Amino acid sequence: MNPATRTTEPFRSPAWPPGLPATLHTPCTSLFYNVEVAAQRYPDKTAIQYFGTAISYAELREEIERMAGYLQQACGIQPGDRVVLFSQNCPQFIIAYYAILRAEGVVVPANPMWLEAELAHVVQDSGAVAAFAGSELYPRMAPLHGPALRHVILHDYAGMLRDDGGLPVPAWLREPTPAPQAAPSGAMPVAWDAASHAGHRPQPHQAGHDTLCMLAYTSGTTGNPKGCMHTHGTLMTAAAGSVIWRGATPESVVLAVAPMFHLLGMQNCMNSPLYLGATVVLMPRWERALAADLIERYRVSVWGAPPAMMVDFFSQPGIEARDLSSLAYVGGGGAAMPEAVANMLQERFGLPYVEAYGMTETAAFILSNPRNQPKRECLGIATFGVDARVVDPETLRELPHGETGEIVVHGGQVMQGYWHNEDANAAIFIELDGKRFLRTGDLGFMDEEGYFFMRDRLKRMINASGYKVWPAEVENMLYGHPAIHEACVIAARDERRGETVKAVVALRPGARGTAEAEPERIMAWCREHMAAYKVPRIIDVVDALPKSATGKILWRALQEREMQASNPRA
Repeated sequence: MNPATRTTEPFRSPAWPPGLPATLHTPCTSLFYNVEVAAQRYPDKTAIQYFGTAISYAELREEIERMAGYLQQACGIQPGDRVVLFSQNCPQFIIAYYAILRAEGVVVPANPMWLEAELAHVVQDSGAVAAFAGSELYPRMAPLHGPALRHVILHDYAGMLRDDGGLPVPAWLREPTPAPQAAPSGAMPVAWDAASHAGHRPQPHQAGHDTLCMLAYTSGTTGNPKGCMHTHGTLMTAAAGSVIWRGATPESVVLAVAPMFHLLGMQNCMNSPLYLGATVVLMPRWERALAADLIERYRVSVWGAPPAMMVDFFSQPGIEARDLSSLAYVGGGGAAMPEAVANMLQERFGLPYVEAYGMTETAAFILSNPRNQPKRECLGIATFGVDARVVDPETLRELPHGETGEIVVHGGQVMQGYWHNEDANAAIFIELDGKRFLRTGDLGFMDEEGYFFMRDRLKRMINASGYKVWPAEVENMLYGHPAIHEACVIAARDERRGETVKAVVALRPGARGTAEAEPERIMAWCREHMAAYKVPRIIDVVDALPKSATGKILWRALQEREMQASNPRA
């Protein structure tokens, strides 16, 4: 809102969804209690659909209880102990996650793409004492088993695949994993089935709303990853709010393909549907043809995914003939959905892409477009009980509508802080009007209706001869080019301008070798569609853009590669 008219109450957008309250009463219980309730209400209902294997809520609860008992009785896990979860999506990920919570432990999700040094930092920083891991990942964890991790429990991704349902199960998932060798320390991991069937039961569950339950490590822009401290309450605030905002029900069927170690997948594909008692259709990795098979077979109604995944899915051959009529909600975040792609979804499939915004620090859900009035390439409005503002990054003065500054947020889903890192806490938290706000590091503005629009990351802006160029803006325009499939804009060194604009693009199938795909023609097209200072001076055509496990384009990797190439001695 306009700073001159601000009150102590958060600004409520005039586009607020009809019938929804301004704030919610978040349950004062633990995340595990959500599974307990769902198992009581719907014991025979499918909680997890893994290819042709259906796991009921009663079975899910029993699996969690057995593994939680093993953690407490055999591994000696005490309240507050940190336990690493190092795995791709599978039923065991969900069971292990909730077993750690049931055992009063703290989950430390680990990216399965991490190498030994990255994993070692997180284990050391968190002080983790035990871990769950996919069997193929154990060689990276083995050096830590014994010196740091007292216990490691291993699972195979086909371990709970009782029936493939005639679906194309990836060959890698069925490949038998060699029996693990002892760690260098001599410690031996325990097989999942041995732990699950050891006959242990956990102590009564005591964790509540304010209990620390997760340390989620952010990739960050500099230095080592930092652990975001989340309680059952911060995660519950986001999970409960998101399902009400999006109109999900216990009868929703959610396609879970976003990696669950990441907050996008963890909240939208696991915590939120289990809060409802809905069904999770689980994919271990992204495969667009398999995703279409699962949507058709199990009548998926809710799908949250980053734009890059959506672009890939809807560009696959034969997609027009697929039955996608069950989809009622398609949305996501992590990057702006290019307008050209959003138009295609709406016109060809009748699906509006509902964009939202969140961070690891905010448990994913904090800003979102209303389903009834979404805007394109927009982060959305402040959701239940959230106070979101735009401030001058240097003075912290609140800025009027339309002016670009740093987005800051306050809400019940914001983390408690960074684990054992007071310097980082001092840098990211500020106080405004007696409230603690989180500095997002994202530049954007708010329009008159309270919708927030991203300009770019605070540290990503390109300064070309004094002109500020926001890469995300140029990328969105490049998606309108008929030959371009994906684009990433970065800064390149320029002797005269200091920095100049470089576009790294992947072409649509069939476009390579055509005249319109030539770099000179792409630049000519850009000169017709954007201001001269924004036009990329360099076009680099590649086969594919590097992506993270969550489908985000890795602009930092491309930027670092460019800087190293231009200054090889650095």
